[in-house]
Order: sequence, then C-alpha cells, then structure tokens
Amino acid sequence: MSRRSPLPPPPPPVELRSWPDRQAMLADRAVVLGELVRIHVGHAGLAMLWLWGMLAALGWSFVGGAIVSFEEPSDPFAGMLGLVGLVLGACLLVPPVTFVAVGLARDRQVRRLLLQWGALDRDPAGDPRLRVPGVSLLWMLTSFALCALGLYVCVVVPAGAEAGEETYGEVSLFMGLGLICWLTGLIGVVKAFAHRRWVLRVLVGTHAREPVRDASGADRPAS
Repeated sequence: MSRRSPLPPPPPPVELRSWPDRQAMLADRAVVLGELVRIHVGHAGLAMLWLWGMLAALGWSFVGGAIVSFEEPSDPFAGMLGLVGLVLGACLLVPPVTFVAVGLARDRQVRRLLLQWGALDRDPAGDPRLRVPGVSLLWMLTSFALCALGLYVCVVVPAGAEAGEETYGEVSLFMGLGLICWLTGLIGVVKAFAHRRWVLRVLVGTHAREPVRDASGADRPAS
C-alpha cells in the first residue's frame, strides 16, 4: 500500500492572506476542498475500510478457531494448532486495529480542515460538485447494511445457541465476527453523516464568513 499523502495546510491567517482577488481565493479553495472530500468519503477510502474490516475478520477467525480447539483438551494436536492459530490471528488483528485508529484521527483533522476552508466563502458554481451525493449514499447504504448484518449475528447466534450443540468458542467466534462487521459499518455510517452535516452546514447553510484580504492589504468581507 502506498504511503498516504500529507493533508493540505489550513487557510492562512487573515493578516497573512495575499490572494489578488476573490476568484484566486475561490480557485485555491476549490482545489483544497476537492482533495479533502476525496480523502474523507472517496471510493478508495471505502475500499480501504472494508479491506481492514475483512483482515480483522480473518484474524478473529483464527483466534476463534484457536478458542474452539482449546475446548478439546484431550487432543494435544488440536491444542498445538490452536496455539499457532492464536498467534497468527493476533498478528493479523494488529494492522487493521492500528491503521483504523490512525485513520479515525486523520478523519478528525480532515473534518477540521473542511470547516476552515469551507468557511472562507461560497462558490455557487463550484460547491455543488463537493456534495458528491452518490458517493455519500454509497457509504451510507453499504455501511448500514454491514451494521445490520453485524448486529444480527451478535444477537441471533447467542440467542439460538443450545447447550451441548454449540460451544462457547463457536459462539465467541461468531459474536466477534459480528462485532467487527458492526464496528466497520458504524465507522462508515458516521463518516457519511459527517459529510452530509458538513454539506448542510457549510455549502448550504448560512454562517459568518471570514474576511478575505486582497492584494492591497485591505480586508473586505467575502460575498
């Protein structure tokens, strides 16, 4: 996987702004916001989220399989396989947990930059493309479906388990997989709602704009 590109910087302070005119400022704003929206709710981000979710599910499958094997104390070979599966599963779980945590912190920075750059001004001609309703809807529907699947597995499997037929290890295996599905979907739903909230607050709603400093150094309100 290629290294992530650095995030754009925040807009310069009012006293340091030197855009020659409003159109130059809007051009820079459009470029930065387009990149931030792509980072936040782009197709690549959704694919990476699902990839980390699948890797975490694979890791937990090994861990759950190890727990099931440990419930057979009379079979030393199964115990050895369980130990190997436990180590392998833990190794597979570390990368997705780490990178998802890093990604969540990055998302907070992205949302802060979206607010800062969006607050500079309005661009009726260019702002509609930043709404990306189709991509946002894709995030919402797929993530909601994953949440529903995970919640179903977490509730139905323990409720339907019967003593003597399903072991604690098997129930733990399915509940862990369901929890991973639910958490992965929840992250996607939160991101989709956050993008929609930003659209309504910045691109559609009314709020105070910061003044734009022109080339002469005089502050003027952004229109």
